Amino acid sequence: MPTQVSVTSYYYRRGGAEAVMLDQNDLLETEGWKIVPFAMEYEKNFDTEYDDYFVEEIDFASDYKPVEKVRKALKSVYSLEARSAIGKLIDDVRPDIVHAHNVYHHLTPSIFGAVQKKGVPMVMTVHDLKIGCPSKLMLAPDGVCERCKGGKTWNAVQQRCQKDSLALSAVVALETTLHRSLGSYNKNVDLFILPSHFHRNKLVEWGLPEAKTRYLPNAVDVTEMVADFTPGKRFVFVGRLSEEKGLLTFVQAVADSGVAATIVGTGPQEEELRALVERTGADVEFAGYQTGDALFDIVRGARALVLPSECYENAPVVLLEAYGVGTPVLGSDLGGIPELIEEGETGLLATAGDAASFATQLATMQAMTDDELETMARAGRAFVETRFTRERYLEDLLSIYAELGVRQPV
Repeated sequence: MPTQVSVTSYYYRRGGAEAVMLDQNDLLETEGWKIVPFAMEYEKNFDTEYDDYFVEEIDFASDYKPVEKVRKALKSVYSLEARSAIGKLIDDVRPDIVHAHNVYHHLTPSIFGAVQKKGVPMVMTVHDLKIGCPSKLMLAPDGVCERCKGGKTWNAVQQRCQKDSLALSAVVALETTLHRSLGSYNKNVDLFILPSHFHRNKLVEWGLPEAKTRYLPNAVDVTEMVADFTPGKRFVFVGRLSEEKGLLTFVQAVADSGVAATIVGTGPQEEELRALVERTGADVEFAGYQTGDALFDIVRGARALVLPSECYENAPVVLLEAYGVGTPVLGSDLGGIPELIEEGETGLLATAGDAASFATQLATMQAMTDDELETMARAGRAFVETRFTRERYLEDLLSIYAELGVRQPV
């Protein structure tokens, strides 16, 4: 039985990256793999017999004392504890491969050198742009930003890119600078897995070795998704309510086009969004956090899923899930989103940050006949059924592992 150590900061379904990791692990286990998790201690983590190897929790939202804040900040840049712990775990379980996901600020890339010294092959799925950008979004207060390209990470401090905090921005700039100088990624990771062509090309442009990159798009299990191709009446957004998601633009576009919309999710921008709805009179209802069948029911009953992101999104799984339940998509023409929308076939694109552009496209989809929208919805379902299946994902993932000499289940 081949064994994989699965590395991530949080070992529960926290967000998109963790969902991809956990679904991948489940898929491998069905094929006879043993999965050994390695993460940070956290109260919401799933139970595992390997949690004795997990490292101390770091939560910058906690009210640490000043001395403790400094210790935690230094540890979030380079964790000797995580480096030691993963070395011990590798000695004890003797894995065939280590597969890393998000490790920033908690486990830190310090672990990569430890894995390399143990002689175990390692791949990393890159869920964002953190390898190049200190704040991981390539987004500054004035919009999409590539000022740190070429190692100019002091720009992150000047722009206060991390939660508008000078101190936190300095910490993430130091982290990026240190691991760039140490070669923590380029020297120690054998292959990088990128879910979108856009992120792959952008990070290569910023210095990631192209020969070490592999494109592997996310997958969804459409066999578990019930599609309803009957067009709904409301447009829907699903995700975190934060600045980079373009929700101010979306609400304004809803008001200008006269359509109805539902916003699903929670986040720091919620009060600002509610105030904008009040000022503009937009027909927007807030559904709060939803998951499971309740979430799928909302998306399934929508006229279209809207992704108005104003940052370089990677490959949103929620977009593929919308196709899976029979709902077309309206998305920004930015980042990896255009790769997942066949313009005029499975959905439409609008100019990121441009409320007038989104209003025009919302009005266009509102005016489409039921037959036209159903044709678009069915094309979306066929799109995921042929290109983004779990079977294809597994085959391609194991091919990547095989490049590193990893044995397959017998």
